[in-house]
Amino acid sequence: QVQLAESGGGSVQAGGSLTLSCATSGVDYSGYCMAWFRQAPGKAREALARINHDGTTYYADSVKGRFTISQGNAKNILYLQMNSLKPEDTALYYCATRGSRCLGLPTPASVLYWGQGTQVTVSS
Repeated sequence: QVQLAESGGGSVQAGGSLTLSCATSGVDYSGYCMAWFRQAPGKAREALARINHDGTTYYADSVKGRFTISQGNAKNILYLQMNSLKPEDTALYYCATRGSRCLGLPTPASVLYWGQGTQVTVSS
C-alpha cells in the first residue's frame, strides 16, 4: 500500500526559504515519477516539479530556478527546496506519485496517490 506524508510547511516572509519533505512507503521505485503539486484557494491544482526513477527532473516555469526537487539516498524521502519565496507561492503543497515515469509534468488526473498536503504561507 502506497503512503505519502508531507511535512515542513509553515509561514515565511517573502524572499525566505523552506524545505518540504515527503516520507514515502510502498512505492515501486523501479519505474516511477514522484512530483510536487500545489493548490491555492480558488485555483486549480498545479504540478511544480517531478523526478523520475532515473533522477531526471522537470520544473514548471513558475518555480524554475527557485525550487529544487530531490530524493534521499534511499529514495524513500522526497524533498522540495524552495528559495526566494513569493506571496503567490502561498498554497497547500502535495507530494504525489503516478507509478510510471513522466515525460514532462504529470497532470492531476494521472496521479495515483496523493499525500495529505502541507500548508505554505508567504507574507509580503
